[in-house]
Amino acid sequence: MTAYFSRLSDREFEATGATQGAWNTAEQHIAPTIGLLAHLVEVDRDHRRDDSLAVARVSYDILGVLPIERVAVDVRVIRPGRTIELVEATLSHDGRVAVILRAWLMQRSSTSEIAGGALPVMPSLDAHAPWDAGSIWPGAFVRTADFRHREHEAGRASAWVLPRHVLLADEPISATARALGLVDLANGMTPRVPIDEAFFPNVDLTAHLFREPEEGWIGLDTTVTFGAGGVGLTHTVLNDASGPFGVSMQSLTVRAR
Repeated sequence: MTAYFSRLSDREFEATGATQGAWNTAEQHIAPTIGLLAHLVEVDRDHRRDDSLAVARVSYDILGVLPIERVAVDVRVIRPGRTIELVEATLSHDGRVAVILRAWLMQRSSTSEIAGGALPVMPSLDAHAPWDAGSIWPGAFVRTADFRHREHEAGRASAWVLPRHVLLADEPISATARALGLVDLANGMTPRVPIDEAFFPNVDLTAHLFREPEEGWIGLDTTVTFGAGGVGLTHTVLNDASGPFGVSMQSLTVRAR
């Protein structure tokens, strides 16, 4: 099965053509990179492997673009602990840091008796129509997934996404890392204006997860807002077949073409 990355060593990875981006097809789409870093935070922590800790928040700062080439990742624990940890991962290309992730991991415990919340549940997969994201966006990455889509208005839509590629060749990936490798797609699910009229790439992505997602389709219930001063925001409630499992936010730099 085709993968977005292959592992070359403990810290080096080769991006495949399937990562080809949408704003510039000579660059990587940042979505699979986000998933790769989440995976490495889960499995490559330098002191131990502890399945009792779950990823609760990931915050990515995107410092620059990435060619579709070899990248290197370094992971370090900033705040170690048995119940709560803060972990940092940096991804570099040719010695230049391009993405920084800081992730809070928290101890799993049983709170099912008090679980619940009021986040809106997305309409089901069957309530969305098949959608060709490649009819709007260029690049290979958006063509490596199946989409179901429901547009409410420009800047407000819900979409279900199912990748056809694996994140990393010959390596098991958690449902969390797999889902996080799709979340950046939210910013392209409901453009407020045609993409030939304005640029609106995101410079960051933060996701808060209150439970682990399930395998299968991932739902993006998305609202995009442009301010009058060149800054925008994409807000998404993240869903799976059982309902919401978290939220994500992306800060946008908005520029008329």
